[in-house]
Amino acid sequence: MGPTRALPPRERRWLRWLPAALILGVFVLDLLTPRGVRVFPLLAAVPVLVAPWFSLAGTIATGAAALLAAVVLPLVKGRLPFGVDDVVPFSTFVTLTLLAAVVNRLLARERRQLKNAREVAEAVQRAVLPSPPGRIGPLAVAVRYEAAAREAAIGGDLYAIRPTPHGVRLMIADVRGKGLGAVQTVNALLGTFHEAALRAPDLPSVVCWLEDRVQEANVAEGGTGLETFATAVIAELSADGFTLRMANRGHPAPLLVHCGRTRPLEPGMPSLPLGLADLDIPNVLPDIPVDQYALPEGAVLVLFTDGVVEARDHRGDFYDPIPRLSRPLPPDPDHVLDALLADLYRYTAGHLDDDVALLAIGLPLDANDGPGKDPDVHRREADDGRRV
Repeated sequence: MGPTRALPPRERRWLRWLPAALILGVFVLDLLTPRGVRVFPLLAAVPVLVAPWFSLAGTIATGAAALLAAVVLPLVKGRLPFGVDDVVPFSTFVTLTLLAAVVNRLLARERRQLKNAREVAEAVQRAVLPSPPGRIGPLAVAVRYEAAAREAAIGGDLYAIRPTPHGVRLMIADVRGKGLGAVQTVNALLGTFHEAALRAPDLPSVVCWLEDRVQEANVAEGGTGLETFATAVIAELSADGFTLRMANRGHPAPLLVHCGRTRPLEPGMPSLPLGLADLDIPNVLPDIPVDQYALPEGAVLVLFTDGVVEARDHRGDFYDPIPRLSRPLPPDPDHVLDALLADLYRYTAGHLDDDVALLAIGLPLDANDGPGKDPDVHRREADDGRRV
């Protein structure tokens, strides 16, 4: 299934009741205040307050409802409306309602322009990231790409998967930056990965191809070679899907979902992102360590970019995908990604601050080769941890 945009959560229901709550609040306040105190200006402000969230018809209807309340209030207090003293306030009321309608139209136009820009950005992103097949051998494949709500710039998130004579090789990465520069780097990485996946004899060689490509791109742009880098996970699944070999280049650890449990597949040793291999940093290996895992039958491997774990709720707390995925879920990559995205949108109230790319691989329960080993089995392959 190709990249799709998950539907954001429904608008908060309290917004529907905001005009009524404001008008009722002013009505009650007027009844509680002494006769000489006027709260009329508060009613006049109601349509202006709701203009950013409501439609034009809703804004005007709110103004009409507030005006009706302004007519009823004097009657409740035992005096006639539309007296001589009410001419200026009512004129102000009409003016503010018209102003609210203008503000509403201006904001609606800005939202349309931003929506169009986002749609163009997402169309370009889908063209850059073509949909992989839904099944590769015994493996089920699902991907998603969610554009950030706060901007329309094309991001640097990418994924790729390709069957090869060496197994199914895949990559998920996040290029530093946004816009045209990020798209150029994304294109370069995707082209290099597809070539290296077929021609490179082992996983460290694939990583070397990608590393060299990022450094060449930086030098070609006239930089020092350190302006652009990309965090990435480059992995290789055996033909039966039960053995995973993975090189993590400073990227969030993929998650293994199996039988209601989820665990991160953390790398045995830290590694620098692509494009930074020439840096000399203590406790970070200059070689290319590769970790190996045995995958159980029916497991789903979920790879994602940092837009998932850097998403925040209204308190500023970061999102943790593990609790949501540590529940009984069908061993279906599409279902797992849909559940994860629905929970992510709920957590962030429908607003993502960064793009999100997800790639999920699932091994069907009716695989012919039988179950894999315990998913706790983990081994760093020292022989493949060299720079080739």
